Amino acid sequence: MATRAAHKRLTREFQTLSTNPPPYITAHPSESNILEWHYILTGPPSTPYEGGQYWGTLVFPPDYPFAPPAIRMHTPSGRFRCDERLCLSISDFHPKSFNPAWEVSTILLGVLSFMTSEEMTTGSISATEAERKILAARSRWDNSTGAGSTTRALKGQPIVHQPSSNTKGLGAIRKNAAGQAFRDQWPELDEENWKWMEERRIDPQTGKIIGAKSTQQSCSPETSALRRRAGASNARLGAVVGGGQAARNAGQSWVRRNWSYLAIAAVFAYVLIARALGER
Repeated sequence: MATRAAHKRLTREFQTLSTNPPPYITAHPSESNILEWHYILTGPPSTPYEGGQYWGTLVFPPDYPFAPPAIRMHTPSGRFRCDERLCLSISDFHPKSFNPAWEVSTILLGVLSFMTSEEMTTGSISATEAERKILAARSRWDNSTGAGSTTRALKGQPIVHQPSSNTKGLGAIRKNAAGQAFRDQWPELDEENWKWMEERRIDPQTGKIIGAKSTQQSCSPETSALRRRAGASNARLGAVVGGGQAARNAGQSWVRRNWSYLAIAAVFAYVLIARALGER
């Protein structure tokens, strides 16, 4: 149970966050426990997380602000392990380094800053930029369906797929109540996410586009994120190929311009070798 000081401090911080939230951050305490906060980080532009919807929790100690919270992220991001405590200077891993002047907004800005860096710590993981883009593109689906563990279907669409048994690797299915927990804490966001899936005809159980007829069309939301990179990738590939061709042409032109000198040098070398062999 929160102390009176902690309750007063967290109530004030919620009011401040509600009226003046930091960019890409929103958060609120649980209705049943003011020490348990839920946050959403929106992936900032020009990062691999752009547009992603990352849900996590802060669990404060009863004597906050004289001790830091436990910090977790529940949405797969390619940066943090899901549901594990994160070892940050602003988390409960380092209570002695926590400054009581830091607020919830300070803590979440620190999480967002660390997320967009490449520093490693307990609870963080390595992933490629492409993998992080994939997870950002599927984050809404992941949050509102519990990574496909929902039994809800889109309007007019019967459930034709069973939840996958995949529990390892990129985009692994987590068979738990994550979808319900997200809906309980973020009902408005959850409804927006379902509308997003309706508009794109995303199968809630698989994350695939419903009714796609080919492998190219039958893709999950992350495919569009990878397609956005295709133009730039092709341009870079063209530059590399063009550069290699130019280098080969330059080399061939030099040989044609200097063939006579090369022939004389070859004859001269042959004479020197023959004389050396004759003197032996």
